[in-house]
Amino acid sequence: MIAFDPIYTYPVPQNHRFPMEKYALLYEALLWEGIAEPTDFFTPEPASFEQLILVHSPTYVHQFLFLTLPQREAIRIGFQQSEQIVRREVSLVGGTLQGAQYALENGCAFNIAGGTHHAFSNRGEGFCMLNDQAVATAYLLKHLRISPILIIDLDVHQGNGTAEIFAHTPEVFTFSMHATHNYPFEKETSDWDIPLPDDTGDERYLSVLDEALRTLFDRVQPRFVFYQSGVDVLQSDKLGRLSLTLEGCKQRDTLVYEYIQRYGLPIQCSMRGGYSPKIDTILKAHTNTFRVFLS
Repeated sequence: MIAFDPIYTYPVPQNHRFPMEKYALLYEALLWEGIAEPTDFFTPEPASFEQLILVHSPTYVHQFLFLTLPQREAIRIGFQQSEQIVRREVSLVGGTLQGAQYALENGCAFNIAGGTHHAFSNRGEGFCMLNDQAVATAYLLKHLRISPILIIDLDVHQGNGTAEIFAHTPEVFTFSMHATHNYPFEKETSDWDIPLPDDTGDERYLSVLDEALRTLFDRVQPRFVFYQSGVDVLQSDKLGRLSLTLEGCKQRDTLVYEYIQRYGLPIQCSMRGGYSPKIDTILKAHTNTFRVFLS
């Protein structure tokens, strides 16, 4: 199942660098290319306050929901406070929550948006307000007693919020492979971080990832996997610093898929980053992720 809500495309100021239109276009592309059928999509139920405070502080969640965040906090996030953005975020988290529960029974689920890994327990930043995969992870731990859980973050930016949230949770293993010189410039400590130098290309990236995945699955022995599959690792990405080709990015997803298949594990995938100048490039990279896992 694939979570999609039209509110994911909530318009933002013209000078905003995040291509919000990609969510609606990705929905259309998945249908057009026959990767998914209309019945594969669902409109999420919004996450509840009780679910959000599984990982976020009640004070922060209350301020976010009722549009009372201090101005300095809103500036750090990068979005203007509004009722629409609140509805968007709680829907986004709900999509990952429901997707994770679906994946437990059916193997795999997606959120066309999600992957908001810069949201901390008590604040947001980097266009991330609520950490969807962290909330879903905490829900599986508390309510379904699923552990250990492995979070694989292959966005070009370190998953600093996710690392902070689970810094003292041994049942969750956080893994982030990212560009060392990219945002966030003050990084948190994941359970395992692999920082990569600028311009790392397909061959080196895939070799490092394959070895890391072999070690991760052997060491962690997870019962559930969350995958943050940002496509800002592409050479064309204007916020990237790595140099993967479209085929290399697809092979990245294939490696993750092969380990999931080998161990017979459920997985929830959230899309997140992708800032190439041509929207067609972003869509090709994202549709490849779906194509790999739904083939």
